[in-house]
Amino acid sequence: MAERLNPWENALKQLDKAAKAMNLNPGYHQILATPKRVLEIQLPIKMDDGTIKVFTGWRVQHNDARGPCKGGIRYHPNTDLDEVKALAMWMTWKTAVVDIPYGGAKGGIRVDPHKLSPGELERLSRRYIYAISPIVGINKDIPAPDVYTNPQIMAWMMDTYSALVGYNEPGVITGKPLEVGGSEGREEATARGLQYVTEEAVRVLGIDPTRATAAVQGYGNAGYFSAKFMKELGMKVVAVSDSKGAIYNPDGLDPEAVLEHKKKTGSVKNFPGAQNLNPDPIKANQELLELDVDVLIPAAIENVITKENADNIEAKLVVEAANGPTTPEADDILHERGIIVVPDILANAGGVTVSYFEWIQARTREWWTVDTVRNKLRAIMSKSFRDVYNIRNEMNVDMRTAALILAIKRVVRALEIRGIWP
Repeated sequence: MAERLNPWENALKQLDKAAKAMNLNPGYHQILATPKRVLEIQLPIKMDDGTIKVFTGWRVQHNDARGPCKGGIRYHPNTDLDEVKALAMWMTWKTAVVDIPYGGAKGGIRVDPHKLSPGELERLSRRYIYAISPIVGINKDIPAPDVYTNPQIMAWMMDTYSALVGYNEPGVITGKPLEVGGSEGREEATARGLQYVTEEAVRVLGIDPTRATAAVQGYGNAGYFSAKFMKELGMKVVAVSDSKGAIYNPDGLDPEAVLEHKKKTGSVKNFPGAQNLNPDPIKANQELLELDVDVLIPAAIENVITKENADNIEAKLVVEAANGPTTPEADDILHERGIIVVPDILANAGGVTVSYFEWIQARTREWWTVDTVRNKLRAIMSKSFRDVYNIRNEMNVDMRTAALILAIKRVVRALEIRGIWP
């Protein structure tokens, strides 16, 4: 499904493109092209059978000029340092685009968590936060969940860190369960923010959402909620997919019913009343991307829209729920074809924005209602879309480059004001 492209190289290409468009000072360009701190750690874990396995993990802090670093932790068998570095850089841009006072970081462990028992998973999670504890903290770096991590894992990490410092510190980790300092609206936050920017995008494009169709690639948390919220906007969700296949129904799918089917069967495939796309899951996902729909939401993995298939994309609007689903070369092709891409660093920034809300609530010990969270999120996401769209029009660049220009200006301004010391 995805080309084996290096995400760090893609991140640097994106930075170079924006730097050229805005005539960025070469010195600041060099600062931003280099992570501030890279920590690689060895994680020995005693397995249930008494053997010891050693896992490799990372925490990368890209930039903290605008505030503490912020970024998730992913558990994946293919995670490597270049991926974590790219994700950390994208977090710097993401927090700056939505103008919350954070920098960017990311963490990862090379592991298949599905092969671990609950006890092994807990020991690995606690060992990881113990190993990175010298460089994280409520005012330094605040981790969160990402691919194959969840609120329970965040609770273990928060508990471990609290034990190390000697007091309860719910603000050091976001994405926790409500019972231990989580925030209302966090589970839906990424897709809810995507809903708000999609509303802005269809308005400027003159698309009537009640007559629009949508396809969603990926049916995890972000994909399911994206489908649900597109239906809330009045759109007909005609196709969804997961790693095992894709389904299509021109009359529309019920996101809730598809989710229940996936929970029972392990896949969206064979959903009653829908047509399975290609039997090969890779080709099925590719077919979904190329369907004739108004709105396409990649919500799975990196590098799924490339120079090889960008000419076949039929959607009028691409809204990126996943991180890095479109390569730099594909961005150029889609821009030339007049297809608007709302980039990941804007489209899926609802997650980090509500994490910021969770951090504030944990610091003040004052907890907000879900309506308060949604109203604050809408205000930030809608303004951020307008800021990026205005730069796109003023500078005649694609939306990703516009978002990067906005983010880089904010980060560089912070660097200029603070100065380089000592």
